[in-house]
Amino acid sequence: MKKHPNKHVQAAIEYALLCGWYFRPSRGHAFGRLTCAMPEHSEHQISIWSTPRVPEHHAQQIRRKVNSCAVDVSPHIRRN
Repeated sequence: MKKHPNKHVQAAIEYALLCGWYFRPSRGHAFGRLTCAMPEHSEHQISIWSTPRVPEHHAQQIRRKVNSCAVDVSPHIRRN
């Protein structure tokens, strides 16, 4: 997987992967897309932007979306 140029967004992507989410790279304005591991959770997905206006806020948004998933596929991960 390619690394995001911003360290905060990259850390949020790695957090999502540890929580069982999948990353699909894309082309263009979006860096990629994170999707929940549960197939019935079609609304649990988020686009990762290549150049967000405020990278720290985008990283928080990613973490909030991951934390909103009701299924805890990784009980050993402490969610903030």
